Amino acid sequence: MMQTVKLSKSLSWEQVAAVANGARLELAPDAVERIAHGRAIVDALVARGIKGYGINTGVGALCDVIVDRDQQQALSHNILMSHACGVGAPLGRVETRAIMAAQINNFAHGASGVRPEIVNALIALLNADCIPVVPSRGSVGYLTHGATIGLVLIGHGHAMHDGVRITGAQACARVGMEPLQLQAKEGLSLVNGTPCATGMACIALWRLSGLLDWADLAAAMTAENLGCQMAAFSPKALGLRKSDGLQKVGETLRTYLQDSPMLAASAGKRTQDPLSVRSVPHIHGAARDVLDDVIATVTRELESVTDNPAVLGNPETPEVHSQAHAVGAALGLSMDNLGVAVAQLAAISERRIDRMVNPLVSGLPAFLVPESGVCSGYMIAQYTAVSLVSENRRLAAPASLDGGITSALQEDMLTHATPAAWKVLTILDNLELVLGIELLAAAQAYDLHGDDVKPAVRTGKFHGDIRKSVPPYRDDRPMQNDFDAIRAFMKANVINQEID
Repeated sequence: MMQTVKLSKSLSWEQVAAVANGARLELAPDAVERIAHGRAIVDALVARGIKGYGINTGVGALCDVIVDRDQQQALSHNILMSHACGVGAPLGRVETRAIMAAQINNFAHGASGVRPEIVNALIALLNADCIPVVPSRGSVGYLTHGATIGLVLIGHGHAMHDGVRITGAQACARVGMEPLQLQAKEGLSLVNGTPCATGMACIALWRLSGLLDWADLAAAMTAENLGCQMAAFSPKALGLRKSDGLQKVGETLRTYLQDSPMLAASAGKRTQDPLSVRSVPHIHGAARDVLDDVIATVTRELESVTDNPAVLGNPETPEVHSQAHAVGAALGLSMDNLGVAVAQLAAISERRIDRMVNPLVSGLPAFLVPESGVCSGYMIAQYTAVSLVSENRRLAAPASLDGGITSALQEDMLTHATPAAWKVLTILDNLELVLGIELLAAAQAYDLHGDDVKPAVRTGKFHGDIRKSVPPYRDDRPMQNDFDAIRAFMKANVINQEID
Protein backbone atom coordinates (compact mmCIF):
# COMPACT_ATOMS: atom_id res chain seq x y z
CA MET A 1 0.00 0.00 0.00
CA MET A 2 1.30 3.46 -0.89
CA GLN A 3 2.42 5.53 2.08
CA THR A 4 0.34 8.59 2.96
CA VAL A 5 1.86 11.64 4.65
CA LYS A 6 -0.54 13.90 6.56
CA LEU A 7 0.42 17.56 6.88
CA SER A 8 -0.70 19.11 10.15
CA LYS A 9 1.61 21.70 11.73
CA SER A 10 4.59 21.19 9.43
CA LEU A 11 6.23 18.48 7.38
CA SER A 12 9.56 17.07 8.51
CA TRP A 13 12.41 16.72 6.05
CA GLU A 14 11.88 12.97 6.08
CA GLN A 15 8.23 13.46 5.13
CA VAL A 16 9.16 15.79 2.27
CA ALA A 17 11.59 13.13 1.05
CA ALA A 18 8.89 10.47 1.34
CA VAL A 19 6.48 12.55 -0.76
CA ALA A 20 9.27 13.23 -3.24
CA ASN A 21 9.73 9.49 -3.63
CA GLY A 22 6.05 8.83 -4.31
CA ALA A 23 4.10 8.98 -1.04
CA ARG A 24 0.66 10.59 -1.12
CA LEU A 25 0.08 13.88 0.69
CA GLU A 26 -3.03 14.89 2.62
CA LEU A 27 -3.92 17.99 4.63
CA ALA A 28 -5.02 17.61 8.24
CA PRO A 29 -8.12 19.63 9.25
CA ASP A 30 -6.05 22.22 11.14
CA ALA A 31 -3.96 22.90 8.02
CA VAL A 32 -7.11 23.30 5.91
CA GLU A 33 -8.46 25.76 8.46
CA ARG A 34 -5.28 27.86 8.48
CA ILE A 35 -5.24 28.11 4.68
CA ALA A 36 -8.87 29.21 4.54
CA HIS A 37 -8.28 31.73 7.32
CA GLY A 38 -5.31 33.23 5.50
CA ARG A 39 -7.37 33.60 2.34
CA ALA A 40 -10.12 35.38 4.22
CA ILE A 41 -7.54 37.92 5.39
CA VAL A 42 -6.39 38.57 1.81
CA ASP A 43 -9.97 39.01 0.68
CA ALA A 44 -10.45 41.56 3.47
CA LEU A 45 -7.28 43.43 2.45
CA VAL A 46 -8.53 43.58 -1.14
CA ALA A 47 -12.02 44.70 -0.11
CA ARG A 48 -10.67 47.49 2.09
CA GLY A 49 -8.01 48.60 -0.36
CA ILE A 50 -5.23 48.16 2.20
CA LYS A 51 -1.91 48.43 0.38
CA GLY A 52 -0.02 45.14 0.22
CA TYR A 53 2.98 44.14 -1.88
CA GLY A 54 1.99 41.93 -4.79
CA ILE A 55 -1.67 42.09 -3.74
CA ASN A 56 -2.55 45.51 -5.09
CA THR A 57 0.93 46.69 -6.10
CA GLY A 58 3.44 45.62 -8.68
CA VAL A 59 6.39 43.43 -7.70
CA GLY A 60 10.13 43.94 -7.47
CA ALA A 61 11.09 47.47 -8.47
CA LEU A 62 7.40 48.09 -9.28
CA CYS A 63 6.40 47.68 -5.63
CA ASP A 64 5.01 51.21 -5.36
CA VAL A 65 2.85 51.00 -8.48
CA ILE A 66 -0.77 50.61 -7.35
CA VAL A 67 -2.80 47.94 -9.17
CA ASP A 68 -6.55 48.52 -9.27
CA ARG A 69 -8.85 45.79 -8.02
CA ASP A 70 -10.08 44.87 -11.49
CA GLN A 71 -6.46 44.24 -12.56
CA GLN A 72 -5.34 42.12 -9.62
CA GLN A 73 -6.25 38.82 -11.27
CA ALA A 74 -4.28 39.89 -14.33
CA LEU A 75 -1.32 40.75 -12.08
CA SER A 76 -1.27 37.23 -10.60
CA HIS A 77 -1.57 35.65 -14.06
CA ASN A 78 1.14 37.87 -15.52
CA ILE A 79 3.56 37.13 -12.68
CA LEU A 80 3.55 33.46 -13.65
CA MET A 81 3.99 34.23 -17.33
CA SER A 82 6.88 36.65 -16.87
CA HIS A 83 8.65 34.70 -14.16
CA ALA A 84 8.51 31.33 -15.98
CA CYS A 85 11.83 31.88 -17.72
CA GLY A 86 13.94 28.98 -16.51
CA VAL A 87 16.37 27.26 -18.86
CA GLY A 88 18.23 23.99 -19.15
CA ALA A 89 17.36 20.35 -18.61
CA PRO A 90 14.31 19.70 -16.41
CA LEU A 91 14.60 18.84 -12.76
CA GLY A 92 14.02 15.18 -11.98
CA ARG A 93 10.69 13.84 -10.79
CA VAL A 94 11.92 13.43 -7.22
CA GLU A 95 13.30 16.96 -7.00
CA THR A 96 10.14 18.54 -8.45
CA ARG A 97 7.89 16.56 -6.12
CA ALA A 98 10.04 17.71 -3.19
CA ILE A 99 9.65 21.34 -4.19
CA MET A 100 5.87 20.95 -4.51
CA ALA A 101 5.67 19.29 -1.08
CA ALA A 102 7.69 22.13 0.47
CA GLN A 103 5.51 24.66 -1.35
CA ILE A 104 2.32 23.11 0.04
CA ASN A 105 3.92 23.02 3.48
CA ASN A 106 4.66 26.75 3.24
CA PHE A 107 1.08 27.56 2.23
CA ALA A 108 -0.28 25.40 5.05
CA HIS A 109 1.13 27.80 7.65
CA GLY A 110 -1.77 30.05 6.65
CA ALA A 111 0.21 33.27 6.18
CA SER A 112 0.42 33.20 2.38
CA GLY A 113 -3.26 33.80 1.75
CA VAL A 114 -3.75 31.55 -1.27
CA ARG A 115 -7.15 29.92 -1.70
CA PRO A 116 -7.59 26.28 -0.66
CA GLU A 117 -8.19 25.53 -4.35
CA ILE A 118 -4.54 26.35 -5.10
CA VAL A 119 -3.23 23.94 -2.47
CA ASN A 120 -5.74 21.24 -3.42
CA ALA A 121 -4.65 21.49 -7.05
CA LEU A 122 -0.99 21.05 -6.14
CA ILE A 123 -1.88 18.04 -3.98
CA ALA A 124 -3.97 16.56 -6.79
CA LEU A 125 -1.04 16.80 -9.20
CA LEU A 126 1.29 15.22 -6.64
CA ASN A 127 -1.02 12.36 -5.77
CA ALA A 128 -1.68 11.61 -9.44
CA ASP A 129 2.07 11.79 -10.09
CA CYS A 130 1.36 14.36 -12.78
CA ILE A 131 4.48 16.44 -12.31
CA PRO A 132 5.28 19.82 -13.94
CA VAL A 133 8.29 20.00 -16.22
CA VAL A 134 10.55 22.53 -14.49
CA PRO A 135 13.79 23.81 -16.08
CA SER A 136 16.62 23.38 -13.58
CA ARG A 137 18.56 26.56 -14.28
CA GLY A 138 18.00 30.28 -14.51
CA SER A 139 17.04 31.18 -10.96
CA VAL A 140 19.03 33.20 -8.44
CA GLY A 141 16.54 32.23 -5.77
CA TYR A 142 13.16 30.64 -6.36
CA LEU A 143 11.12 32.57 -8.90
CA THR A 144 11.47 30.59 -12.12
CA HIS A 145 10.92 27.16 -10.58
CA GLY A 146 7.80 28.19 -8.70
CA ALA A 147 6.39 30.02 -11.69
CA THR A 148 6.79 26.99 -13.95
CA ILE A 149 4.96 24.79 -11.44
CA GLY A 150 2.21 27.42 -11.21
CA LEU A 151 1.79 27.46 -14.98
CA VAL A 152 0.32 23.96 -14.93
CA LEU A 153 -2.36 25.05 -12.45
CA ILE A 154 -3.64 27.60 -14.95
CA GLY A 155 -3.48 25.25 -17.93
CA HIS A 156 -0.15 26.36 -19.36
CA GLY A 157 3.29 24.79 -19.32
CA HIS A 158 3.85 21.04 -19.41
CA ALA A 159 3.80 18.05 -17.09
CA MET A 160 4.96 14.43 -17.17
CA HIS A 161 2.36 11.73 -16.51
CA ASP A 162 2.93 8.00 -16.97
CA GLY A 163 6.13 8.81 -18.85
CA VAL A 164 4.37 11.06 -21.37
CA ARG A 165 4.82 14.83 -21.69
CA ILE A 166 1.43 16.57 -21.70
CA THR A 167 0.24 20.17 -21.66
CA GLY A 168 -0.82 21.99 -18.52
CA ALA A 169 -4.44 21.89 -19.71
CA GLN A 170 -4.22 18.12 -20.19
CA ALA A 171 -2.65 17.79 -16.74
CA CYS A 172 -5.59 19.63 -15.18
CA ALA A 173 -8.00 17.32 -16.99
CA ARG A 174 -6.08 14.24 -15.82
CA VAL A 175 -6.64 15.21 -12.18
CA GLY A 176 -10.26 16.20 -12.76
CA MET A 177 -10.13 19.97 -12.51
CA GLU A 178 -10.51 23.00 -14.72
CA PRO A 179 -7.50 25.31 -15.08
CA LEU A 180 -7.58 27.81 -12.23
CA GLN A 181 -8.03 31.56 -12.57
CA LEU A 182 -5.66 33.13 -10.08
CA GLN A 183 -6.90 35.69 -7.60
CA ALA A 184 -5.11 38.53 -5.83
CA LYS A 185 -1.70 37.61 -4.35
CA GLU A 186 -1.76 34.01 -5.62
CA GLY A 187 0.64 34.59 -8.50
CA LEU A 188 3.19 36.12 -6.16
CA SER A 189 2.77 33.37 -3.54
CA LEU A 190 3.26 30.65 -6.15
CA VAL A 191 6.68 32.02 -7.12
CA ASN A 192 7.71 33.16 -3.64
CA GLY A 193 9.47 31.77 -0.59
CA THR A 194 12.15 29.12 -0.14
CA PRO A 195 10.32 25.88 -1.11
CA CYS A 196 12.66 25.31 -4.07
CA ALA A 197 15.79 25.33 -1.94
CA THR A 198 14.03 23.63 0.97
CA GLY A 199 12.63 20.81 -1.15
CA MET A 200 15.97 20.07 -2.79
CA ALA A 201 17.69 20.34 0.59
CA CYS A 202 15.40 17.61 1.91
CA ILE A 203 16.43 15.37 -0.98
CA ALA A 204 20.08 16.11 -0.27
CA LEU A 205 19.60 15.13 3.39
CA TRP A 206 17.83 11.91 2.42
CA ARG A 207 20.50 10.92 -0.08
CA LEU A 208 23.44 11.80 2.15
CA SER A 209 21.96 9.89 5.07
CA GLY A 210 22.17 6.73 3.00
CA LEU A 211 25.53 7.47 1.37
CA LEU A 212 27.18 8.07 4.74
CA ASP A 213 26.44 4.46 5.63
CA TRP A 214 27.95 3.28 2.34
CA ALA A 215 31.00 5.47 2.96
CA ASP A 216 31.57 3.84 6.34
CA LEU A 217 31.24 0.36 4.82
CA ALA A 218 33.57 1.17 1.92
CA ALA A 219 36.14 2.58 4.35
CA ALA A 220 35.93 -0.52 6.55
CA MET A 221 36.45 -2.85 3.58
CA THR A 222 39.39 -0.82 2.30
CA ALA A 223 40.96 -0.57 5.75
CA GLU A 224 40.71 -4.33 6.16
CA ASN A 225 42.28 -4.99 2.77
CA LEU A 226 45.15 -2.65 3.66
CA GLY A 227 45.73 -4.26 7.06
CA CYS A 228 44.81 -1.22 9.15
CA GLN A 229 45.75 -0.86 12.81
CA MET A 230 42.52 -1.08 14.78
CA ALA A 231 43.99 0.68 17.81
CA ALA A 232 43.28 4.02 16.13
CA PHE A 233 39.56 3.21 16.22
CA SER A 234 39.41 2.10 19.84
CA PRO A 235 36.79 3.69 22.13
CA LYS A 236 39.54 4.93 24.46
CA ALA A 237 41.48 6.66 21.68
CA LEU A 238 38.45 8.16 19.91
CA GLY A 239 36.88 9.18 23.22
CA LEU A 240 39.50 11.90 23.57
CA ARG A 241 37.81 13.96 20.82
CA LYS A 242 34.31 15.33 21.27
CA SER A 243 32.15 14.64 18.25
CA ASP A 244 28.97 12.63 18.02
CA GLY A 245 29.68 11.83 14.38
CA LEU A 246 33.21 10.66 15.10
CA GLN A 247 32.01 8.36 17.87
CA LYS A 248 29.32 6.87 15.63
CA VAL A 249 31.75 6.16 12.80
CA GLY A 250 34.27 4.66 15.20
CA GLU A 251 31.62 2.32 16.58
CA THR A 252 30.54 1.36 13.07
CA LEU A 253 34.11 0.54 12.00
CA ARG A 254 34.65 -1.57 15.11
CA THR A 255 31.39 -3.43 14.44
CA TYR A 256 32.25 -4.13 10.80
CA LEU A 257 35.81 -5.24 11.56
CA GLN A 258 35.19 -7.16 14.75
CA ASP A 259 37.31 -10.33 15.07
CA SER A 260 38.78 -9.90 11.58
CA PRO A 261 41.37 -12.63 10.88
CA MET A 262 42.90 -10.34 8.24
CA LEU A 263 43.47 -7.58 10.78
CA ALA A 264 44.69 -10.02 13.41
CA ALA A 265 47.42 -11.04 10.97
CA SER A 266 48.47 -7.42 10.35
CA ALA A 267 48.26 -6.17 13.95
CA GLY A 268 51.37 -4.28 15.05
CA LYS A 269 53.02 -4.25 11.63
CA ARG A 270 52.83 -0.44 11.45
CA THR A 271 52.93 2.28 14.06
CA GLN A 272 50.08 4.10 12.33
CA ASP A 273 48.19 4.06 9.06
CA PRO A 274 48.05 6.88 6.49
CA LEU A 275 45.46 9.56 7.15
CA SER A 276 43.08 8.36 4.44
CA VAL A 277 42.57 5.29 6.63
CA ARG A 278 43.37 6.52 10.13
CA SER A 279 41.19 9.65 9.92
CA VAL A 280 38.03 7.95 8.64
CA PRO A 281 36.20 8.55 11.95
CA HIS A 282 37.25 12.19 11.90
CA ILE A 283 36.32 13.00 8.29
CA HIS A 284 33.25 10.80 8.01
CA GLY A 285 32.26 11.90 11.50
CA ALA A 286 32.62 15.57 10.64
CA ALA A 287 30.30 15.05 7.67
CA ARG A 288 27.75 13.45 10.01
CA ASP A 289 28.02 16.43 12.35
CA VAL A 290 27.47 18.81 9.43
CA LEU A 291 24.46 16.73 8.39
CA ASP A 292 22.95 17.15 11.86
CA ASP A 293 23.50 20.92 11.69
CA VAL A 294 21.87 21.16 8.27
CA ILE A 295 18.92 19.05 9.43
CA ALA A 296 18.33 21.63 12.17
CA THR A 297 18.39 24.46 9.62
CA VAL A 298 16.05 22.70 7.17
CA THR A 299 13.67 21.82 10.01
CA ARG A 300 13.50 25.48 11.01
CA GLU A 301 12.86 26.40 7.39
CA LEU A 302 9.95 23.97 7.10
CA GLU A 303 8.47 25.29 10.32
CA SER A 304 8.75 28.91 9.10
CA VAL A 305 6.68 31.17 6.89
CA THR A 306 8.87 32.12 3.93
CA ASP A 307 6.34 34.14 1.94
CA ASN A 308 6.52 37.88 1.36
CA PRO A 309 4.26 39.54 2.21
CA ALA A 310 2.74 37.54 5.05
CA VAL A 311 -0.84 38.07 6.15
CA LEU A 312 -1.83 37.97 9.81
CA GLY A 313 -4.71 38.97 12.05
CA ASN A 314 -8.25 38.17 10.97
CA PRO A 315 -10.78 39.42 8.41
CA GLU A 316 -11.99 42.07 10.84
CA THR A 317 -8.50 43.43 11.50
CA PRO A 318 -6.39 42.24 8.55
CA GLU A 319 -2.64 42.77 8.56
CA VAL A 320 -0.10 42.54 5.77
CA HIS A 321 3.61 42.46 6.56
CA SER A 322 6.32 43.07 4.00
CA GLN A 323 9.64 41.58 5.09
CA ALA A 324 12.43 39.42 3.65
CA HIS A 325 11.46 35.92 4.81
CA ALA A 326 11.83 34.63 1.24
CA VAL A 327 15.57 35.23 1.48
CA GLY A 328 17.16 31.83 2.11
CA ALA A 329 20.46 32.94 3.64
CA ALA A 330 20.49 30.18 6.24
CA LEU A 331 19.70 27.55 3.62
CA GLY A 332 22.33 28.85 1.21
CA LEU A 333 25.04 28.80 3.86
CA SER A 334 23.98 25.34 5.06
CA MET A 335 23.89 23.88 1.56
CA ASP A 336 27.30 25.33 0.76
CA ASN A 337 28.66 23.77 3.94
CA LEU A 338 27.01 20.45 3.12
CA GLY A 339 28.49 20.51 -0.37
CA VAL A 340 32.01 20.89 1.04
CA ALA A 341 31.42 18.02 3.48
CA VAL A 342 30.14 15.73 0.70
CA ALA A 343 33.07 16.69 -1.54
CA GLN A 344 35.47 15.80 1.27
CA LEU A 345 33.86 12.37 1.65
CA ALA A 346 34.49 11.71 -2.03
CA ALA A 347 38.05 13.00 -1.75
CA ILE A 348 39.03 10.62 1.06
CA SER A 349 37.33 7.74 -0.75
CA GLU A 350 39.45 8.41 -3.84
CA ARG A 351 42.59 8.47 -1.68
CA ARG A 352 41.68 5.04 -0.30
CA ILE A 353 41.07 3.74 -3.82
CA ASP A 354 44.53 4.94 -4.81
CA ARG A 355 46.13 3.09 -1.91
CA MET A 356 44.46 -0.17 -2.98
CA VAL A 357 45.47 0.06 -6.63
CA ASN A 358 49.03 1.28 -5.99
CA PRO A 359 51.39 -1.70 -5.52
CA LEU A 360 53.94 0.55 -3.81
CA VAL A 361 51.73 0.78 -0.72
CA SER A 362 48.99 -1.84 -1.03
CA GLY A 363 50.89 -5.11 -0.87
CA LEU A 364 48.54 -6.30 -3.61
CA PRO A 365 49.04 -6.91 -7.35
CA ALA A 366 49.27 -3.68 -9.32
CA PHE A 367 45.87 -2.19 -10.08
CA LEU A 368 44.19 -5.22 -8.51
CA VAL A 369 44.72 -7.71 -11.34
CA PRO A 370 47.11 -10.67 -11.33
CA GLU A 371 47.94 -10.21 -15.03
CA SER A 372 49.52 -6.80 -14.56
CA GLY A 373 50.68 -5.38 -17.88
CA VAL A 374 48.30 -7.42 -19.97
CA CYS A 375 45.40 -6.08 -17.91
CA SER A 376 45.02 -2.53 -16.61
CA GLY A 377 42.46 -3.52 -13.99
CA TYR A 378 41.42 -0.63 -11.78
CA MET A 379 44.08 1.78 -13.07
CA ILE A 380 41.68 4.01 -14.98
CA ALA A 381 38.84 3.57 -12.50
CA GLN A 382 40.99 5.55 -10.09
CA TYR A 383 41.39 8.21 -12.80
CA THR A 384 37.61 8.43 -13.01
CA ALA A 385 37.42 8.90 -9.25
CA VAL A 386 40.03 11.68 -9.44
CA SER A 387 37.99 13.40 -12.16
CA LEU A 388 34.81 13.27 -10.08
CA VAL A 389 36.59 14.55 -6.99
CA SER A 390 38.02 17.43 -9.03
CA GLU A 391 34.58 18.28 -10.36
CA ASN A 392 33.27 18.28 -6.79
CA ARG A 393 36.00 20.69 -5.79
CA ARG A 394 34.79 23.13 -8.42
CA LEU A 395 31.14 22.64 -7.49
CA ALA A 396 31.85 23.12 -3.78
CA ALA A 397 32.72 26.79 -4.27
CA PRO A 398 30.13 28.76 -2.25
CA ALA A 399 27.03 29.83 -4.14
CA SER A 400 25.85 31.95 -1.22
CA LEU A 401 28.60 34.49 -1.95
CA ASP A 402 27.79 34.89 -5.64
CA GLY A 403 25.72 38.01 -5.05
CA GLY A 404 24.24 39.93 -7.96
CA ILE A 405 21.82 42.83 -8.38
CA THR A 406 18.34 42.42 -9.88
CA SER A 407 15.09 44.31 -10.37
CA ALA A 408 16.56 47.79 -10.83
CA LEU A 409 18.43 47.79 -7.50
CA GLN A 410 15.36 46.72 -5.50
CA GLU A 411 16.65 43.18 -5.01
CA ASP A 412 20.30 44.01 -4.47
CA MET A 413 21.34 41.18 -2.12
CA LEU A 414 21.04 37.60 -3.33
CA THR A 415 21.93 34.49 -1.32
CA HIS A 416 21.47 31.82 -4.04
CA ALA A 417 19.96 29.15 -1.79
CA THR A 418 18.37 27.24 -4.67
CA PRO A 419 21.57 27.01 -6.75
CA ALA A 420 23.43 26.00 -3.57
CA ALA A 421 21.00 23.14 -2.96
CA TRP A 422 20.92 22.13 -6.63
CA LYS A 423 24.69 21.74 -6.90
CA VAL A 424 24.81 19.63 -3.73
CA LEU A 425 22.72 17.05 -5.59
CA THR A 426 25.36 16.89 -8.32
CA ILE A 427 28.12 16.53 -5.72
CA LEU A 428 26.12 13.67 -4.18
CA ASP A 429 25.86 11.99 -7.60
CA ASN A 430 29.65 12.10 -7.82
CA LEU A 431 30.08 10.81 -4.27
CA GLU A 432 27.85 7.85 -5.06
CA LEU A 433 30.00 7.00 -8.07
CA VAL A 434 33.28 7.32 -6.18
CA LEU A 435 32.01 5.16 -3.32
CA GLY A 436 30.82 2.60 -5.86
CA ILE A 437 34.31 2.45 -7.36
CA GLU A 438 35.79 1.99 -3.89
CA LEU A 439 33.39 -0.85 -3.11
CA LEU A 440 34.30 -2.58 -6.39
CA ALA A 441 38.01 -2.11 -5.76
CA ALA A 442 37.68 -3.44 -2.21
CA ALA A 443 35.77 -6.49 -3.44
CA GLN A 444 38.52 -7.12 -6.03
CA ALA A 445 41.16 -6.77 -3.33
CA TYR A 446 39.43 -9.41 -1.20
CA ASP A 447 39.51 -11.74 -4.19
CA LEU A 448 43.27 -11.27 -4.51
CA HIS A 449 43.89 -12.09 -0.86
CA GLY A 450 42.48 -15.53 -1.57
CA ASP A 451 41.18 -17.95 1.00
CA ASP A 452 44.25 -18.01 3.23
CA VAL A 453 43.09 -15.15 5.48
CA LYS A 454 39.40 -14.46 5.95
CA PRO A 455 37.77 -11.05 6.37
CA ALA A 456 35.49 -10.16 9.27
CA VAL A 457 32.02 -11.68 9.21
CA ARG A 458 30.19 -8.51 8.20
CA THR A 459 32.63 -7.24 5.60
CA GLY A 460 32.86 -10.78 4.22
CA LYS A 461 29.08 -10.87 3.85
CA PHE A 462 29.09 -7.64 1.86
CA HIS A 463 31.92 -8.93 -0.31
CA GLY A 464 29.76 -11.92 -1.13
CA ASP A 465 26.71 -9.74 -1.77
CA ILE A 466 28.65 -7.52 -4.15
CA ARG A 467 29.92 -10.54 -6.02
CA LYS A 468 26.34 -11.70 -6.60
CA SER A 469 25.81 -8.48 -8.57
CA VAL A 470 29.25 -7.80 -10.04
CA PRO A 471 31.77 -10.56 -10.89
CA PRO A 472 35.56 -10.12 -10.53
CA TYR A 473 37.12 -7.88 -13.17
CA ARG A 474 39.69 -9.08 -15.70
CA ASP A 475 39.52 -6.42 -18.44
CA ASP A 476 36.83 -8.64 -19.97
CA ARG A 477 34.09 -6.01 -20.26
CA PRO A 478 33.68 -2.22 -20.21
CA MET A 479 34.12 -1.13 -16.62
CA GLN A 480 31.31 1.39 -17.03
CA ASN A 481 28.88 -1.51 -16.82
CA ASP A 482 30.26 -2.42 -13.39
CA PHE A 483 29.75 1.16 -12.21
CA ASP A 484 26.10 0.96 -13.23
CA ALA A 485 25.73 -2.39 -11.49
CA ILE A 486 27.25 -1.26 -8.18
CA ARG A 487 25.08 1.87 -8.12
CA ALA A 488 22.01 -0.31 -8.65
CA PHE A 489 23.23 -2.55 -5.82
CA MET A 490 23.66 0.45 -3.51
CA LYS A 491 20.20 1.83 -4.32
CA ALA A 492 18.57 -1.55 -3.71
CA ASN A 493 20.09 -2.14 -0.27
CA VAL A 494 19.80 -0.32 3.06
CA ILE A 495 23.00 -1.30 4.81
CA ASN A 496 22.61 0.28 8.23
CA GLN A 497 20.27 -2.55 9.16
CA GLU A 498 23.07 -5.04 8.61
CA ILE A 499 25.02 -4.00 11.72
CA ASP A 500 22.19 -3.73 14.25
